[in-house]
Amino acid sequence: MLIDSGVYPLQSISDDLTSLVVVMLYDLQDRKFEPRSIPEDEETVAEVQEVEHYLCSFKTKLAAALARCRIKHDALTIEHILPETIRRQEQRASTLPLYAWVNTLKVSLEEVHGFLKKEGFTKVQSISDFDGCSYCQDKHCEDGLIFPSSLKENLLTLELYTEHKLLLQDNSRTLAVHSVKALLNMDDDILIAQMGSWLTVAHMSVLTNQDTARVFVCGVKSAAREAELKDLFARMECKNIELLHEDFADIEPTFPKLQKVKVILLLPRCSGLGVSNPIEFILKEHEDAELLRDLSQGSVAEDKLSTLAQQQLKELTHAMQFVKVQALVYCTCSLYPEENEVVVNKALASGAEGAKAQPYKLCPPVLPLCSKSEVNVSEQRFFRMEPSDISNSCFIAVLSRERDPSESVTVKDVLARAAAKGLLDGIDLAKPSKREEKKKKKHRAAPSKNPIKEAVMQSRIQEFLEREMKSGTMESPGSKVAPSSSQVLHQTSEPVTLKKATNPISNSSLPVMAKNNLATTSTMQKVLEKQRNVGKSKNDDRVMILKPVEIVLPPVMMPYFNPQGNRAQISASHCYYRWIGAKHGSLSPSASKRLIKSKEPPPSTGTKHSRPWL
Repeated sequence: MLIDSGVYPLQSISDDLTSLVVVMLYDLQDRKFEPRSIPEDEETVAEVQEVEHYLCSFKTKLAAALARCRIKHDALTIEHILPETIRRQEQRASTLPLYAWVNTLKVSLEEVHGFLKKEGFTKVQSISDFDGCSYCQDKHCEDGLIFPSSLKENLLTLELYTEHKLLLQDNSRTLAVHSVKALLNMDDDILIAQMGSWLTVAHMSVLTNQDTARVFVCGVKSAAREAELKDLFARMECKNIELLHEDFADIEPTFPKLQKVKVILLLPRCSGLGVSNPIEFILKEHEDAELLRDLSQGSVAEDKLSTLAQQQLKELTHAMQFVKVQALVYCTCSLYPEENEVVVNKALASGAEGAKAQPYKLCPPVLPLCSKSEVNVSEQRFFRMEPSDISNSCFIAVLSRERDPSESVTVKDVLARAAAKGLLDGIDLAKPSKREEKKKKKHRAAPSKNPIKEAVMQSRIQEFLEREMKSGTMESPGSKVAPSSSQVLHQTSEPVTLKKATNPISNSSLPVMAKNNLATTSTMQKVLEKQRNVGKSKNDDRVMILKPVEIVLPPVMMPYFNPQGNRAQISASHCYYRWIGAKHGSLSPSASKRLIKSKEPPPSTGTKHSRPWL
C-alpha cells in the first residue's frame, strides 16, 4: 500500500520512523482514514504528530491503494489478506485468558483471595464459569490465577500488580518453572540457560528457598541491564538470584560456581508458532524479531527451522555435559516436532553426558494432568498443550539421570525432597546431636527384651493350666493336684519347662498337695498381674494382635510315689500333647509324634491316669 500510493519512499520523514509509519497506517485504515480525536490530557509526541500529519496528507491515495489490494486478494478487509493461521491466532489472542502468579515472598495466596474479594472479584471453579469480574485457580500451578481477558486494564491498576505481588505472564513459562520446582531439594541450585523474561527468573526464585538455594542466569552482558534487573528483583524481595555475563554455550561444565546446580532450565529460542500473540511474545521473551516475517506467512522457512533446531540441540547436549546436574527441563512454544521431541530424542541418543556419568532418560510429566489430551500425550513421556481458546502452545520434556544401582536413597534425600515440596511444614529437620546418635547406636546394639510378649505367653500358659485343672476336677474329683508355690513362681519368671520328677506320687498323697491349691493360684495371679501392669505402662500406645498358635509340650512323664518313698520306674505310656490356640483352647495328642516305648518294664503297681501330669 505504501509503495502503490506513493507514500514510500518517505520524502519528509526520517527512515528511522518507518516502523512508526507502518503502525500508524494500520490504525488509520482501521478508522477508515478518519482523523483521530485527541484527548485534552494526552501528552503530545512530536514524532507521532509528524507521522500522523504526513499520512493524512496521503489518505485518499492510501484508501485507493487499499481497495486495489482487497480486490487483488479477494478480501473483505485487510485482515482477510493475512493467512488463515494468523487470523485464528488473532481471534484466540482477543479471548485468551490472562494468566498470573502470586509472589509469595510478599503476600500469601489467601491474602490475595481476600484482596480480590474486596475489589469485587468472584472466585469460580473453572474458566468456563467466567462471568464478569471473576477469576479461578490454575489447576496446573498452585500459585497461579486465571482472569478473563476483558479485565486486563482493571488488573494493571490494582495495588497487587503495581507492588509486584501479582504478576501477569504466559502460562507456558509458569509451567516450565513448576516443572523445575518438582525436581528440587531444599538446597539445590538452578541454572537458567537463557535470559528471557525477567518474570521467569523471578518466579523461579520465589519457588526456591531464599537461604539455601541459588538461581543462576546466563547471558546478562549489559551493565545497565544488570543494574535494572537487580533493582527489579530487590523490589520483589528475590535475594538468591545471581546474574552471569557469559552465554550458556561458553560456560564450562566444571565452572566452580555451578557445582551445586542440580537442575538446568532450558528455554531456547524457537519459532513460537504456537503463541497467539507472537509480537508480544517476542518482545517479552527477547526472541528473534526476524521471526515476524515468517510468522506473518503462517509458517517458518525450512532453513530457518533447521537453524533453530541445530541451536536447540547444541544447547541441550551442552547441558547434558554438566556432571553434577541431575535433571534438565526443556521447554518451547513451537508446534514443530523438529524443535520438540526430535531434538530431545537426538540429544538422548548422542551420549553427550560421557561414558563415566550416568545416562539421561525421559521422565513422565511432573505436572498435574488436567485433561484427556494431556494424559494421552503423557504416554510419550512429554507434556504438551496445543494452542486453544484458553492457552498457548507449550511443550515440556524432563530428562533425569538414571539412578546409579550402587547408590541408595538416604533418609536425608527423602526428607529434603519432601520439605522442598512443602510436605514438612512446621517440622524441624535439624541434625541430631552426637549424644543422641550414640544413644541410638547403643539402643540398636543391645538386645531388647519384649515384656509384653513374655507376659502374654505366661498368661496363655496359666489359662491352659487352669483349664486343664478344672477339667481334671470334673473327671476325677479325688485327684486334684497343684504344683508347689516354688514351681509356680519359677514358671512366671522363666520360660515354662516340664521337668522329670524323681519321686513317684501315690494316690494317698494327692489330698495333702491339694491343700496348697488356693494359695498357689493367688500367688500366680499376683505375679502375672504385676507383669501385665509393667508391660502396659511401658507400651500403652502399642496394640498387640493375638493370633492362633500351636504349642507342642514335651513328653509328660510324671512319676508315682509309694507310701514308703521308694523310687519306682516311670510309666512308658506317654505321648506329646499340643495346645491349639483357637476359640476353645484344647489339648490333642500329636499322632505324628508318638514316642517309642521305653525298654524299661512298666511298674507293677500304680494307677494310670488320663492326664498323668495331674
